[in-house]
Amino acid sequence: MTKKQKKMLLRILLAAGILIVLQLLPAERFDRLDKYLFSSAGRWIRLACYLADYLIIGHDILKKAFKGICNGQVFDENFLMAVATVGAMALAIRENGDYLEAIAVMLFYQIGEWFQSYAVGKSRKNISDLMDIRPDYANVEQGEKLIRVDPDEVEVGSIIVVQPGEKAPIDGVIVQGSSSLNTSALTGESLPREVTVGDEVLSGCISMTGVLKLRTTKEFGESTASKILDLVENASSRKSKSEDFISRFARVYTPFVCFSALLLAILPPILRLVVWQLPAAWSVWIYRALTFLVISCPCALVISIPLSFFAGIGGASREGVLVKGSNYLESLSRTKYVVFDKTGTLTKGVFEVNGIHHAAIDNEELLRYAAYAESASSHPISKSLKKAYGKEIDRTRVSQIQEIGGNGVTAVVDGVQVAAGNDKLMQRLGISYHECHQAGTIVHVAVDGAYVGHIVISDVVKPYAEKVVPSLKKAGVEKTVMLTGDSHKVAQQVAAALGIDEVYSELLPANKVEKVEELLTRTSKTAKLAFVGDGINDAPVLSRADIGIAMGAMGSDAAIEAADIVLMDDDPMKIAKAIQISRKCLRVVFQNIVLALSVKAICLTFGALGIGGMYLAIFADVGVMILAVLNAIRCLFVR
Repeated sequence: MTKKQKKMLLRILLAAGILIVLQLLPAERFDRLDKYLFSSAGRWIRLACYLADYLIIGHDILKKAFKGICNGQVFDENFLMAVATVGAMALAIRENGDYLEAIAVMLFYQIGEWFQSYAVGKSRKNISDLMDIRPDYANVEQGEKLIRVDPDEVEVGSIIVVQPGEKAPIDGVIVQGSSSLNTSALTGESLPREVTVGDEVLSGCISMTGVLKLRTTKEFGESTASKILDLVENASSRKSKSEDFISRFARVYTPFVCFSALLLAILPPILRLVVWQLPAAWSVWIYRALTFLVISCPCALVISIPLSFFAGIGGASREGVLVKGSNYLESLSRTKYVVFDKTGTLTKGVFEVNGIHHAAIDNEELLRYAAYAESASSHPISKSLKKAYGKEIDRTRVSQIQEIGGNGVTAVVDGVQVAAGNDKLMQRLGISYHECHQAGTIVHVAVDGAYVGHIVISDVVKPYAEKVVPSLKKAGVEKTVMLTGDSHKVAQQVAAALGIDEVYSELLPANKVEKVEELLTRTSKTAKLAFVGDGINDAPVLSRADIGIAMGAMGSDAAIEAADIVLMDDDPMKIAKAIQISRKCLRVVFQNIVLALSVKAICLTFGALGIGGMYLAIFADVGVMILAVLNAIRCLFVR
């Protein structure tokens, strides 16, 4: 609880205590003071006590209403409460009546405001605790000492030290040490990740077991933690259509009910006096008008709708899904088409050896020949072969390396002639080979002019990727599509393995944009299309789609910048979770709108007819607001 909330709670308790004491003291006790002081002294002392209590609980509302009038922003909830309660107090003073109603209305309104403040603070705290990933310092080595400096002062390429229990302040690559990383603040993943020299560490990750030395790869402001915080902090600035509707509605609704209350206070007494020649009964109709004003206060709508979206964004953040605005959360709830990029999105984007076929020699020996022949290349295929071989390569055992562009390489390994490459290389060298029907990159290997087999290298499908399409279908997505620049054969194999409805292959970035535009023409006006990608070449498509979803860990900065939603752990399964969260959030928003408007419509009718009085108004205003806020908080939690 904040200091401001504690002060407000003390004011509420003090005002409530004084009101209870004053209500327990009969009016006769004050009347006895007339004997000792002067005539009517008791009445004025009683009034002073109630006025003091009213000012204790309501002075800030009166102040805000006055400022609003001075600034030309008259019609808001503070103005409504001020007019209603001051009017009720004036009526009670005029008729020497009970001041309870005027103070009780203000008291319960402040209780509702405190409850709303506490609820918003609670949801903010849940998010800020989760996103407490911005470190206050970076450890920089100077000689044998560690100096704490502001992360903003650390340049790219600097060496920083992250000790056990500390957060990495800036993105970097490990140059010394190994550790288990707690990445839950970034990805929502509870299991630690083992890292060692050469691995990338994102800012906001906590080193759990070891000391790490990192070479920074980004400036502090461009690091992952800073970008995440910026996304969350600025998410509320992008309002949804529901929030815009409520803002526009309040601007029209509040003046309307104020003038309606004024007419309710004036017209019936005048008609009664002129038409029916009866006493005007001004106080009765003014009281009804004041009750009408309190009931009409749009707090439940104005507070609960933005709070619902804020809680929804917070709930998504807890799951490792960053939503850049409530408008995107609302659009996500209507997603019917999900279009995927392949490499880095559904697959790891890492080539691995998946098979060795038609080997005339031992598999390990065949792999050794290929790895040694490719040892001088930095091509991803070469790296995959060396990684699969898994042993240190002695470059002195390799000579006469010749790379043939678009074909492969030839080299002398341990005194024998080795050729490793595609079918074009085999044809060029006049070596007969076996074709491979498995999708992927095929590396044929020949030793001293004799074919010894081939190695299949392909991208690896992400864990749980085969569950993505069923989870999306369950979440209400009608069609899944995959766009890729990869070959038709590979694309078809991946799409078939994952159950994707449509696949388009061998596309350039411009072709992907054209294909998305074509898919957009197929969707209905209410349905939305989401595109999921990770690379720089995906940035134009992410911008063109109704909702762009980027991979946050492996994804390029351009893709993350262009996207509307970021998956921090690159898990496409989170898309279905995000859709569930968005739909729950929209259901809660709709429930709150229906609840608030229907209750107010009923209570306004009763208030105008003089049924219920100020206590009905308290329920219609404060009670409905509390119910709506409680309902909104449910968006933080989605199973």
